[in-house]
Amino acid sequence: MKKLILTLLLGGLMMTGLSAKTAFVYFSATGTTERMAKNAAEAMGADLFEIQPVHKYTDADLDWHNKKSLSSIECNDPKSRPAIKSVVSTSSNKTFDISSYDTVVVCYPIWWYYAPKIVYTFVESQNWNGKKLITLCTSGGSGLGRSGSDLAKFAKGADFKDGKDFTRGSGADVKKYIEGLLK
Repeated sequence: MKKLILTLLLGGLMMTGLSAKTAFVYFSATGTTERMAKNAAEAMGADLFEIQPVHKYTDADLDWHNKKSLSSIECNDPKSRPAIKSVVSTSSNKTFDISSYDTVVVCYPIWWYYAPKIVYTFVESQNWNGKKLITLCTSGGSGLGRSGSDLAKFAKGADFKDGKDFTRGSGADVKKYIEGLLK
């Protein structure tokens, strides 16, 4: 009986340690990616952080039919790197610190087949040495494409595991996918 209790206790501690070492960091302009990231982080027992832009995107900024909208201009400029106000926990005021995590799951919407440029700003601002990177996206139809591998090029030193579109997946689906990548 003592062995069983000890095994369960150690297993619980190991699971807590694993989940505490994974962070979901997301950018969401409309709430779709936010919902996916929250569900996934909750299913995995992981920490959740939001990339908050200095300039909050309006509906006009996101009008992909307008070539002069902010998102269209950013997407057409490979050097565009919108400023980040903060990367903060959604459950506290804790600021993201990559050194606390082994695995970082970056979640974002697809804009014109790529991650929004603010996600590049985030990725380039981190020290990825020894960290695992997984990318998840939401999309209105184009899917992940090369966005994950493209972001990984800017995450110097990261061990890029893979990426996937989870527009219609559940938190449990994301958990199963990520656990499969980390085996």
